[in-house]
Amino acid sequence: MSHEVIKRRMPTEERQSEIIRVAVELAAEKGVDSVTTQDMAEAMNVTQGAIFKHFTTKDDIWVAVMRWIREQLMKVLEKAAAEATDPVDAIERMFFAHVAFISKHPAIPRLLFSELLHKKNSKLRDLIQEIISGYEAKIAGLLDAAKKQSLAPSDLDSKSAAVLYIGMIQGLVMQASIFGGKRSLQQEAKKTFPIFLHGIRNLRRSN
Repeated sequence: MSHEVIKRRMPTEERQSEIIRVAVELAAEKGVDSVTTQDMAEAMNVTQGAIFKHFTTKDDIWVAVMRWIREQLMKVLEKAAAEATDPVDAIERMFFAHVAFISKHPAIPRLLFSELLHKKNSKLRDLIQEIISGYEAKIAGLLDAAKKQSLAPSDLDSKSAAVLYIGMIQGLVMQASIFGGKRSLQQEAKKTFPIFLHGIRNLRRSN
């Protein structure tokens, strides 16, 4: 039995998972906007028809990819938080777990911030907004818990600090992409996070 025949008989769920995996890999290699369903088909050694048997459009593939990203990222973040000793430790562990996840899957930031995908697919845009909003709410909740335990000042604006946290990751990813090998994402993250930590622990609002 040939390799191609085995692929053609894969269960639907496995085939969809393979398409998602290939889409992520190609996005890392070529850039999100350049990836076609023909590219995916060739990478899998199948026809485009086999791709569209499982996803009606290419946009549907990207939506499935984004759902996969949400699922995988949340697993990583939940595991990191579960190992923490307190809310601030949880935030720190989640930060570096997130950075490590992006380093392992470099296509993810391109998918999250692809202007073309956002404009073309409102479902995808809404899903990304849901992911970011949920993440911000999780960080804000941990910061509120830190305030109750006197690990952060009572006048800390948890919501704004959570927005800053997300923005810090976005900025580091953007710089790593622009500077390529000149700036390591993980090394820059190690330099940057202590500044954020210092801020949330020592903030005092002026009157």
